[in-house]
Amino acid sequence: MELCPKCGKIMVLRKTSKPAWVCPKCGYEKPIQGGVVYTKVRKRAGAAVMVLEKEEEEKVLPVTTEVVCPNCGAREAYYWSIQTRSADEPMTQFFRCRRCGHTWREYA
Repeated sequence: MELCPKCGKIMVLRKTSKPAWVCPKCGYEKPIQGGVVYTKVRKRAGAAVMVLEKEEEEKVLPVTTEVVCPNCGAREAYYWSIQTRSADEPMTQFFRCRRCGHTWREYA
């Protein structure tokens, strides 16, 4: 999420050959930096889910050694958290094994 430095509004992603953040109010544009490219956006129940390319995971997602993959037993996994239930419930943590790519979730 990016905020416009001119007016403070939340900027939206422009989907063209050169993706950029664009302010819907004043039109300010900021090119996306850091090599992160969003390939598709899935909409479900009013929420957008951005999906990263497989090789981009290594650059963006943090790694933990505190879990064990239920599929292969490896001890390193990428992780991220999403609020999947109501606001008074804890966040859901997702893990993806660095060795086999298996993805699973844990409820806090």
